[in-house]
Amino acid sequence: MAEIQKNKWAWAWVPILYFTQGLPYVIVVTVSVIMYKKLGISNADIGLYTSWLYLPWVLKPLWSPFVDLKGTKRKWFLWMQLLIALALFGVGLTLPTNLFFTTTLACFWMAAFASATNDIASDGYYMIGLSEKKQSFFVGIRSTFYRLAMVTGEGLIVILAGFLENHYGDNTKAWSVTMTATAFLMLALTATNFFTTPKYESSTKIVLDKPQGFLEVFVSFFKKPNIGIALAFILTYRLGESQLVKMAAPFLLDPLESGGLAYSTEKLGTIFGTVGVIMLSIGGILGGILISRDGLKKWMLPMILSLNVPNILYAILAWTQTTNTIAVTITVIFEKFGYGFGFAAFLMYLIYIAEGKSKTSHYAIATGFMALGMMLPGMLSGFMQEWLGYGGFFIWVVIAALPALFLLPFLKYPADYGKKNETENG
Repeated sequence: MAEIQKNKWAWAWVPILYFTQGLPYVIVVTVSVIMYKKLGISNADIGLYTSWLYLPWVLKPLWSPFVDLKGTKRKWFLWMQLLIALALFGVGLTLPTNLFFTTTLACFWMAAFASATNDIASDGYYMIGLSEKKQSFFVGIRSTFYRLAMVTGEGLIVILAGFLENHYGDNTKAWSVTMTATAFLMLALTATNFFTTPKYESSTKIVLDKPQGFLEVFVSFFKKPNIGIALAFILTYRLGESQLVKMAAPFLLDPLESGGLAYSTEKLGTIFGTVGVIMLSIGGILGGILISRDGLKKWMLPMILSLNVPNILYAILAWTQTTNTIAVTITVIFEKFGYGFGFAAFLMYLIYIAEGKSKTSHYAIATGFMALGMMLPGMLSGFMQEWLGYGGFFIWVVIAALPALFLLPFLKYPADYGKKNETENG
């Protein structure tokens, strides 16, 4: 068997593969909530049932070894993407029925498990197909296209549904057409990935690198050097951001008497969906370029600070309750840029933790802990805000950066990890 050719066609497949990874996630987790709300489902039922749809992303490490042990990553993600398209077709086709809530939830569950499995396979393929240096260079690109998929779901697809609601005068028909169109989009993305992703995994090196058994995957992960500190760092890296991301929009939307800034939904969407997305993309791409130039060690501390320092601006807004659009926009610019810039270092550290045999499964386990580190603080964020008020809450968010900063000196990783060699093409 031929040896692997690293970095082949990377500019062709990395953006599309990660756009395809982000789209089903946002459809299942976010767009489903909007759809059910427009179809008359109660808030209690929406909150209960759609929250459970997030579970596959937390639990995906449990079946990640099967992706490592059976077949190739490329086959896994292509079949999973096809399954997601079929599940979305199922949503579109069953919406006009009397049992639509039960049938569409079943389809969304299928899409959620397929999407989480697609994540495992896509991330594994990324780590196999790119050299360490290229992984650091493309980490900002992949993050950017993942976020663009989020904007497509929360923005363009919801806008399409709103247009069709007005056009048909029938919310059920509008959302049925919208979800069917989304299924066709997913099918087109699957076909594109089929033609653009090279067949890396036929090489001898990849075949020999497969784990020997299911339990070996978990045992080898938790036997990694310094793994306790590493997991504590992964769980706390986004401790502040995980709470801010839940309460930033309510803060801007709430009335002045509740401590908010009384912004309209349209104004909020414009700021977050234009300037916010642009700055997040610039931050992510720049972060990846700098790590590939200088290595992870040089930029880890600046990137942690960039993720957390802009939160001070939210605290200032909350305490002064200024509604000035320029001040709010500047806050969002710094926060989104800092998030994109700071997340690049986090992704590279997760890739480092997964290095070695069973890297696909180990990366899934690491991102499972990352998801847990986002989910648990996010669940508590609303209670913390109600207890402390917006001013006290955003100060708490700033303080929540301290555990990761405290753990940083204890992390063990090569100073030049992710640095591009002079001989390697950019």
